[in-house]
Amino acid sequence: YRIRRRIFRELLTPHHMQMQIINATIMVLILSASFSCNRGQPADLILLNGKIITVDSDFSIAEAVAITNDRITAVGTNRMIKRYSGSESRVIDLEGKTVIPGIIESHLHPAGAAYSELDEEIPDVRTIDELLGWIKDQAAVKKKGEWIIHPKFFSTRLKELRQPSLEELDNVAPDHPVFLNGSYAGMINSEAIKRSSISPGQPGIILDENSGLPSGFIKASAFRLLNTPPRRELTSRERIDALQAMLKRYNRYGITSIFSASGSYESLEIFRSMHDRGILTTRVFQNISLPLRGEVTREKVDAVLEGYRKVTGYGDEWLRIGQLKVLLDGGILTGTAYLREPWGERAATYFGIDDPDYRGILNYTHEDLEKIVTAATELGWSFTAHSTGGGGVDILLDVFEQVNQSHPVKEKRFSIIHGNFFTAESIRRMKELGVYANMQPAWFEKDADAMKYILGEERISTFHPYRSMLDGGVMVNGGSDHMVKWDANTAINPYNPFVAMWTVITRTTERGTVINPSEAITREEALRMYTINNAWASFEESVKGSIEPGKLADMVILSDDFLSCPVDNIREIESIMTILGGNIVYESGL
Repeated sequence: YRIRRRIFRELLTPHHMQMQIINATIMVLILSASFSCNRGQPADLILLNGKIITVDSDFSIAEAVAITNDRITAVGTNRMIKRYSGSESRVIDLEGKTVIPGIIESHLHPAGAAYSELDEEIPDVRTIDELLGWIKDQAAVKKKGEWIIHPKFFSTRLKELRQPSLEELDNVAPDHPVFLNGSYAGMINSEAIKRSSISPGQPGIILDENSGLPSGFIKASAFRLLNTPPRRELTSRERIDALQAMLKRYNRYGITSIFSASGSYESLEIFRSMHDRGILTTRVFQNISLPLRGEVTREKVDAVLEGYRKVTGYGDEWLRIGQLKVLLDGGILTGTAYLREPWGERAATYFGIDDPDYRGILNYTHEDLEKIVTAATELGWSFTAHSTGGGGVDILLDVFEQVNQSHPVKEKRFSIIHGNFFTAESIRRMKELGVYANMQPAWFEKDADAMKYILGEERISTFHPYRSMLDGGVMVNGGSDHMVKWDANTAINPYNPFVAMWTVITRTTERGTVINPSEAITREEALRMYTINNAWASFEESVKGSIEPGKLADMVILSDDFLSCPVDNIREIESIMTILGGNIVYESGL
């Protein structure tokens, strides 16, 4: 009815030409016939007496929704939707509860997360004492010489905002090698140095400025020097069982679609086998990583891409190939993100940086990226890159602009993963090129305080500027970068989307500070980030991301009213029921 009313309003305007009137009239007749036909087929599932936040173009609110097979049949009033009820229909009385479209998560690593705690729980350490206590406990139960490894540790998230010292690590584990893995940098103790035969002259080893000996802080380039034990090989059954359980955890928070952030065609086949067995409980948009190292030539790029079987968008409504992805720089929590300016004095002390002009690391030059992006565009790929620093953002936009001169990129929906630091100029360029920002609000919640301390007031003003980006016409998308730990709230990168939405709405950090409140956005805008915006990012806005007739029946019944509850209650919201393609994949009880 809403669609027909809009068409009739348009028909009344005098500037429409005759052909537009004819086309609109035909559309009204088609829609009317469709509604009549649908009323003859009872719905499989009906939700009544609710607050249905449709996230359609008008952000309209309805009372009820009807679902037939895997599609939304109708959305409207209770009276209207009751007409779709039949003897076999399941009818749920929502009793005023809120329903939203299924959450679409734009960036996580489901496989790594699924396997991360199969053998033992990864500690959630918040202070130096908690960290040292965990290491001491590990040393008490492990055999002498066994490695103690934290697979994803960032000292910037400790209350003290400092690295543990070599001496502190040695005191609690004198007979065990310790490795605190921070992805792009890490920390080891003396026993790890000894057992790995590490010497001061080796690459990636940060030296103590007084003694000239290894300080314990190492860059990612030195990880290969560590004599750590090989990872336990999982059976195919173990992998699938773990992944199935992880997807179920996502369902608990209303997640019905995921962007698997990096992987291969083999990754997609695992999801395909799960779908064939009827145990896949999210839709998947699988990014494909480009494993190029060393010198980058166009011939090398072509050789790799020509071996790839399909490109972005190939697949069906369950599984699609995502974007082609490269890793451009490092990370903000290890001083390896590529910034617009040198990291500065505090970062030098914190991360052991001895070059005053150091801006971070780059894995590809402008020329390298130009070859990659041009080849990808010619073959039909949508392209993205991990870039955690503003300098990386600028390089990517330079390359996109250059490629755009001969191969238009706007319809390709390129993106920047993370980005973090966006100036007014980078926002303007993104809008012109149609580049969207794949953001992780949990990084703001957990890391804004540390970034403010290390980088200062001026540079923190460009950190996660959601209001400026939306006002500047940039599509902003919400994800978590979930990598390790199973719990939605204590994971190293928490995947609870409602905590993330609370963060962008309040600009409040984990430490309780409010940073740059003028960059806060509304509840409606936050919800769009995790629904229709992410559907757009995967070229699927016509089939999901909102609750509208004809779209996939992916939706979530919430434990609280997202639009009207006290703002701090938003972070406590969970799913009462998660519906995927008309089937209930999670239910805690209405």
